[in-house]
Amino acid sequence: MKVVILAGGKGTRISEESYIRPKPMIEIGDMPILWHIMKIYSAYGYNEFIICCGYKGYMIKEYFADYFLHMSDITFDFANDNKMIIHNNVAEPWKVTLIDTGAETQTGYRIKHIQPYIPEGESFMLTYGDGVSDVDIDKLVKCHQESQKLATITAVQPSGKFGMLNITKDGTIAEFLEKPQGDGGWINGGYMVLDYKVFDYLYDDETLIFEQEPLEQLARDGELNAYKHSGFWKPMDTIRDKEQLNSMWKKKKAPWKIWEE
Repeated sequence: MKVVILAGGKGTRISEESYIRPKPMIEIGDMPILWHIMKIYSAYGYNEFIICCGYKGYMIKEYFADYFLHMSDITFDFANDNKMIIHNNVAEPWKVTLIDTGAETQTGYRIKHIQPYIPEGESFMLTYGDGVSDVDIDKLVKCHQESQKLATITAVQPSGKFGMLNITKDGTIAEFLEKPQGDGGWINGGYMVLDYKVFDYLYDDETLIFEQEPLEQLARDGELNAYKHSGFWKPMDTIRDKEQLNSMWKKKKAPWKIWEE
């Protein structure tokens, strides 16, 4: 099953970084968040990726074009016909297809644009290029298959943005909770599984937003399934998010790191 990653948006809410690079190339540790997302899927044996490029997409293409060199120890022997000697190869077992889906297009159009790269009748996975999670991909796929619906979305409950105070009538703070769970509502956390027939809900329009008309129609048709994930999930929407993710990574307390070194 192929993994489709939406990596073409401008990332305006993290413009301090995205004005010089596409959002999926912003680094956690020394590696782009896109790499972290791909490592999550790869840990479950999914190694074939289709990346929907857009804004500054050439930077993503250049990254993968040079990936082998970046990840290997190499000697360049200029005295002997510019010979290149590779001492070790730690490149991933990945097949990566990079598709230019336009700098100004919306998510629905981007997904429709990669239809020729998905074998007819084959399901595929879809996620965003800016969020990490410890979601169990195997259980997600099983949930989708058992539902017999056309689409499955990983549903998550994000934490609140602010601390919560439990104040008694006399003004005493009886309880302080730092960033508790939100209002209990479930939201789209990405990490989706889609059947090929989902393409029938998409049309060739650059303004088509997947999260609006297509998903709304799938829900009305009873074809939208939820996989509830109560574990770790965090998008990188702001500089603060980036700093928090980097802190987790540096402290070796990154819940999404489910792969071995």
